[in-house]
Amino acid sequence: MATTKNPKMETGHLAAAKALNLPVSTKHCIEICDSLRYKDVSYAKKFLEEVVGLKRAVPFRKYVMNTGHKKGMSTGRYPTKAASEILKLLKSVEANAHFKGLNTGSLKITKLIANRAPIPFGGGRHRTKTKRTHVEVEVKERGAAGKKKVAEPVAQKKKETVHAETAAKQDSPVHKPTPEHVHTKHDHKHDDHNHDHADDHKSHTSTPAKPAVKTKMAAEEPSSAELLRRAQQKAADLKQQEKQRKETEQVSNLYEELQKKGSLRSAGVRK
Repeated sequence: MATTKNPKMETGHLAAAKALNLPVSTKHCIEICDSLRYKDVSYAKKFLEEVVGLKRAVPFRKYVMNTGHKKGMSTGRYPTKAASEILKLLKSVEANAHFKGLNTGSLKITKLIANRAPIPFGGGRHRTKTKRTHVEVEVKERGAAGKKKVAEPVAQKKKETVHAETAAKQDSPVHKPTPEHVHTKHDHKHDDHNHDHADDHKSHTSTPAKPAVKTKMAAEEPSSAELLRRAQQKAADLKQQEKQRKETEQVSNLYEELQKKGSLRSAGVRK
């Protein structure tokens, strides 16, 4: 048995194996392959094990010459030798799939072919032919292939393109003419037809706005550190004012108490 070297096996969710020059009947292998093609690997292994144990017959549909009927079918046989060789091949391809990282529990047989191999003749006085067969199997992981991408309708694509262009036009700024761009009407009439208007066009064209105003505004805006410093300074001033107010109240209260006790003389009385 040999592993195939097909390039598509290296990228896809596929695994394959070949059995060359098997000493089995080509007709029996063809009938077995027709029965197991497009079946699950687990089902095929169970089927072949039952055939080898003479518990289940393989239905024969092509090579039915001198073939009797079996239970539950028309013509069939028990090709145990061919079934055992194909069973080995299925186990080999299952091992190949496991080595590639595929899920061996969901493998489906997509290709199972039996072909006649070169027939060697035996030596001796009576040369007789022998049986040789090539069998090739290919399995694929179920659910590995992604869904085909559905082509979008042409009308839908055109509609999306129109919406995108409309949105782009709405987002783009509209340049409105400024008073500088508006040309003033001439009240007087030009008598000279050869007058050169190049200077007038130069005077009417607006000069681009200088970024000095934006720079000045950005410079005037205080930074966060400056704002924090100002807030701290304001809080310190308020605290100082509150402290002075409390001291003044204490002095006035003390003065009133002394005046009530008579320790102070009135301002207008002198002894």
